[in-house]
Amino acid sequence: MSDPNTMNSAPGTHELGPVVLEAKGLYKDYKLGRGRNAAVLSAVRDVSLQLRRSSVVALVGESGSGKSTVAKLLAGQEHPTSGEVLLDGELVHHSGRRAFRAYKSEVQMVFQDPFASLNPTHKVRYPLERAVRLHRPELGREAVAQELIRVMDEVRLSPAAEFLERYPHQLSGGQRQRVSIARALAVKPRVLLADEPVSMLDVSIRLEVLDVIDQLRERFELAVLYITHDIASARYFASETLVMYAGEIVERGPSEDLSQEPAHPYTQLLLAAAPDPDRLGAPIDERLARSARLAGNAPVNTVGCRFSDRCPFADDHCRAESPPLLPIDEHRSAACWRLDLAAPNLVQRQREERSVALPQ
Repeated sequence: MSDPNTMNSAPGTHELGPVVLEAKGLYKDYKLGRGRNAAVLSAVRDVSLQLRRSSVVALVGESGSGKSTVAKLLAGQEHPTSGEVLLDGELVHHSGRRAFRAYKSEVQMVFQDPFASLNPTHKVRYPLERAVRLHRPELGREAVAQELIRVMDEVRLSPAAEFLERYPHQLSGGQRQRVSIARALAVKPRVLLADEPVSMLDVSIRLEVLDVIDQLRERFELAVLYITHDIASARYFASETLVMYAGEIVERGPSEDLSQEPAHPYTQLLLAAAPDPDRLGAPIDERLARSARLAGNAPVNTVGCRFSDRCPFADDHCRAESPPLLPIDEHRSAACWRLDLAAPNLVQRQREERSVALPQ
């Protein structure tokens, strides 16, 4: 198994590949009830991201933050209220069944629950064979059979012929999830949307499944979106991490930098909840630690920064006006008006570096 520290080299160590799938200003609202006066839940607000060939982007946040909704929008399972999804720079239109099928040949999704994603009444062969025949109808019977063996070998389920004849209940959780990955891989996609792919697996096999995905990313130059609530795993698996809170991206940047020195108070809370022995950052601010007792509560404020009701650094400006993603350096940004209080050392260092860079 691969060393986690060698997974998916951080930005700057290799040339970035071209953008395959892109989201621009995605919004998704759900009406809670009927009639014109029904309340509206803003599940996703102004989310933009780029998935590049042979790279992994992690989307991190607690339950209910909107991560899975973003995945469904990118997969075409939900239609955005506003915003755009582009594949190879072309606007995606799901105008009919044929167009949607063509899109799904390029963009595949791996779901969180390996127990619910496979029909218990069918052998493993059935969902894989169906995916190949649906998306690659040009293949004959013998070619399809060879393709099933290939994808099973790719996800390290050997002997492949034996696993294909098993029922889902005869597999472990990790084996089921690898079958789900094989099903996605069978249509030869260029984008893989992995929605909490290891959260329901035993800790002992999580790294193994992530390693399978990482090897496939490298072998087939996949653009991968890794959705997780475990920000520590994002550091090892993804080159870039986007932190999501209450439907919004509140911080983004290279995974290593973000995990070692988080800027946004919410990112700091996430890291405090997932201790990492390799993290070099200072202990969490005591005032911020006390606010963690509110974790899991939906934001009560609809005006201003949505994290302000949990943030000890919030002032009247925070409660009145929602902050945009403000640049910290060339690669990082955070949606926080009070970075001078939340991350004073980081802000001061960036100021000093900018002043040195100015011409004399």
